[in-house]
This record gives sequence, C-alpha cells and structure tokens, in this order.
Amino acid sequence: MTAILTRKDIVKGLRALPINPGDILLVHSSLKSFGRVEGGADAVIDALLETVGAEGTVMVPTITGRREHGPLSPPVLDLIHTPCWTGIIPETFRKRPEAVRSMSPTHSVAAIGARVHQLLDEHILSYTPCDEHSPYQKNAALGGKILFLGVDQKCNTTLHACEEIAAVPYHLQKEDTKCLVIDAAGKRHIVINRLHSWEGPERNFPIIEDGLIRLGILKKTQIGDAIISLLDAARTIDYVVGRLRADSSLLCQNNTF
Repeated sequence: MTAILTRKDIVKGLRALPINPGDILLVHSSLKSFGRVEGGADAVIDALLETVGAEGTVMVPTITGRREHGPLSPPVLDLIHTPCWTGIIPETFRKRPEAVRSMSPTHSVAAIGARVHQLLDEHILSYTPCDEHSPYQKNAALGGKILFLGVDQKCNTTLHACEEIAAVPYHLQKEDTKCLVIDAAGKRHIVINRLHSWEGPERNFPIIEDGLIRLGILKKTQIGDAIISLLDAARTIDYVVGRLRADSSLLCQNNTF
C-alpha cells in the first residue's frame, strides 16, 4: 500500500527537479495520480507555493471553453462563479482569496504570486485564446516553466499557443465570437475572440515528448504514484513552432488533417 504523501514530501520532490524559489510555474495536474495526499488539493497547492516562495508565481489553467462555443453560442465567463473543467486542483486553487483569474472567455488562467498581474492582466486583450497577450506565451517570455503533476502532454495547453504562433490551418474557428466576461467586481466586458475549433483533427500532443527529452527540455521524476514532468516553456515553444512550420500536421493524430 502506497504511503500517504505530505506537503513536505511534495516540496522535496519538486525541489529535486529542480524547481527553485522565484520560479514561474504553469501547472497541469491530477490529484488522484499521487495516490493518497494528506490535505488533498490544498496540500498540493501549498507545496507548489512553498517551493517557488514569495518571489515566485504559480498558475493553473481554469479553462471553460466547450465544443458548442462559437458565434451562435458565445461563451460567458463569470470570474468568480464559473467553474473550470481542468480538475480539482485548479478548481480549488482559483477559489483561494489571493488567487487572480485572467479574463479570457474560454482559456482563463488563475495565479498566485509575485508576477500575477504581469502574466494575467493582458489576457482580456487576446484575439485568440493563447496569443502573445495570454499567460501561456507570457510564461515563456518571462522564463517560466510548465509542470505536469501526474498528467502528460495531452494536457499541455501551451501547445495550442504553438499552433497559434505557427498559424496551422485547422486550429481556429473561421468567424469571430462576441463573448462576455464578468469580472470579480461584477462588471461586464465584451471580448471579441476567434475561438479554438473543436471540429478539427484529433491531436497527438505526446508525439513531441521524445524530442523534448532528447534536447534536455523535459525532465522527469516521481512523487508518490505520480510521474512528474517539467518543461522549459520558451524552449518548448521554440522547438514545437519550428517543427510545426516544417510540418503543420505534426500534432495531429495520424499526422493528417
């Protein structure tokens, strides 16, 4: 039977990767992957915040986008009340009083830490969900990392940013959508977005992993039952965008679209 993990166990494992004080982390996660965690999701969140310290920043994707969203069914995001579908850790994280959530109608991010506003404030300006104004690209621009807690590249939203940068032909809807975002004070904002297309090809994001390992961009460890992976965000984007520009179907299942 696997021992019960504590916050201290998780901190020790994260520091071994290494994750250092002052780091910026974008975290994709599965609580159940760890096995039994004393304190549950809050213990994992506390461990992440302790590891990066007061000068660091932790972000989690609090995505709400759905297949039906588009010009005829525009998304509405209430920053306080709209739950995310990215798991119990992000949903617990975004409800913390110190958390700030970005104003993207489909691909919001919640963050706690020293660089929250630098990472999140411009997301409302994004024309596409993961463009240069988004936390996904700002994470890379500021030297951040992408951390996977018991999940794999299938969850890597930054790869959608790569698809946007490389302007692959299958990724975005053809028409703009007039979206509504309600901020933490209850003010309503109209946001015009060209949303992701859910009708495009099935993705095969794990196809990039061998290349990332070979180049030393991806590091792995294990904490409890969970496989933990860490990526350098900027190097990941450079690598994947370069490959997409050579082959726009790289991330598509069966390499076709």
